Amino acid sequence: MTDRDDIIARLTAPGAPFEIRTEPVAGRPAKVFARRHRCLTELLEASRGFGDREYLVTVDSRLTFARHYDRVAALASVLRNEYGVGRGDRVALCAANCPEWIVGFWAAVSLGAIAVGMNSMWAAPEVAHGLDLTTPKVVLTDAARTPLVAAPVLEFGSPEYRELLDRHEGAPLRPEPVDEDDPAVILFTSGTSGRPKGATHSHRNVLAAVWFHLFNDAVAAESGRPARDRRFLLATPLFHIAALHNLAVVRLAVGDAAVLYQGKFDIHRVLDLVQAERVTNWGAVPTMLSRLVEADLSGYDLSALKTVSVSSAPSTAELKDRLREALPGAAASLSTNYGLTESSTAATLATPAELVADPDTAGRPVPNMEVRIRDADGRPVPDGTDGEIHLRGPQVMLGYFNDPAATAAAFTGDGWFRTGDLGHLRDGALFVLSRRSDLILRGAENIYPAEVEEQLAGHPGVAECIVAGLPDPDYGQLVAAKVVLRAESDVDVEELRGYLSARLARYKVPTAWFLTREALPRNATGKVVRRLVRWE
Repeated sequence: MTDRDDIIARLTAPGAPFEIRTEPVAGRPAKVFARRHRCLTELLEASRGFGDREYLVTVDSRLTFARHYDRVAALASVLRNEYGVGRGDRVALCAANCPEWIVGFWAAVSLGAIAVGMNSMWAAPEVAHGLDLTTPKVVLTDAARTPLVAAPVLEFGSPEYRELLDRHEGAPLRPEPVDEDDPAVILFTSGTSGRPKGATHSHRNVLAAVWFHLFNDAVAAESGRPARDRRFLLATPLFHIAALHNLAVVRLAVGDAAVLYQGKFDIHRVLDLVQAERVTNWGAVPTMLSRLVEADLSGYDLSALKTVSVSSAPSTAELKDRLREALPGAAASLSTNYGLTESSTAATLATPAELVADPDTAGRPVPNMEVRIRDADGRPVPDGTDGEIHLRGPQVMLGYFNDPAATAAAFTGDGWFRTGDLGHLRDGALFVLSRRSDLILRGAENIYPAEVEEQLAGHPGVAECIVAGLPDPDYGQLVAAKVVLRAESDVDVEELRGYLSARLARYKVPTAWFLTREALPRNATGKVVRRLVRWE
């Protein structure tokens, strides 16, 4: 047993601060933290104790914990009294990263409502699908997104928004009682059927993510590395679990600052922000770190940056080595994990020592998560044998919102979530072989070919098409489309690109195009054989 294993055993033992015990969750036994919070508003109420410490920081604004609480109370009063929002209603957030987004999230959940995180890069048809699925009572937007929304809108920073908040300034926060397993958040994940699905997370799910981080802090403190005066860079979209569940919510729980990067990712603007705000922690996706190691760092003071972690997509051993060379102090603590939208937070965690020993590992299951590998018939497989990764634990989502068929298909009869990812366990550690078969991982964005193919096939000049991910040194993968044109069609790439741009988020539009008039290879049942498609 390692020193870390010994610390974990002590912290999770009966009577210990992070005691883990078995309780029923969704009618089945699960490992849970015994002393956990029971609803998100417990965190919000406790945050008042951090007073004038900074919670949300941007280039031109600073919001303390005390002021954040007051703004949440005012906006909650607006939502309740002006829009009739109550327990179980949906409040959609359709905006780029900004402090108001986070205030809106906390205001919604304080009312017992469900915060719906809309992808701010969606095109109008995608926004319409998200709104049709979730039917929010009101959509909180920014100016760029307001024209895309056909629903009641309250636009951040607008005269109406400011007037309503001023009118409700000083209103007391009156949290609505909720059950631990009531839904709190809907975040969208790409769907194999071609439409995004709304992964529904309960208060229990999000709090399990918070307690994963609280537990890691406790392990670090027991190892002689207590957390002090941390400032976390928030550079990924708030409609992802990485930024919302595992950063913005956690920082409110522990009193750390979240430094929001806004606008299109630019590594030099990021480094300017890291330097100016003395950022100490950065949880990044591989594409961001690829830009970092390519940049000239000599003109920046990054001495405050103590910890870097990589998540949201697989990263290569070469990238990890280059990161250790570029940031020897911060990258010495380099860690990684495996998780997905449906798991709310990390399912496994690889420590810095484990990554040095084996850079391909995704780490061991976190204390309250079970990980199992099963074959195509659903049977557990021996150690070292490849199969589909299954998860079970209190952080796994309730299901897909208003989609009982997809929910039923995602779970086994005994409550395990089928990730669709392939991998194996070796001596208790997870090794991920592929992510959801045909899934394209472009930077931190998940793109299902079926979604792009469905839209592309709607063009009158397209006879058939196939979309796939091709290797890319910067993003990991790029989106490629092979299009079989109709005999009479003279459509070109620019027309197809414009057609998709009006229907899909920009990151989903292919950047590599292959136009042909030869039919795609198919098997005896008429299905396209992807492995036989030639990308030339």
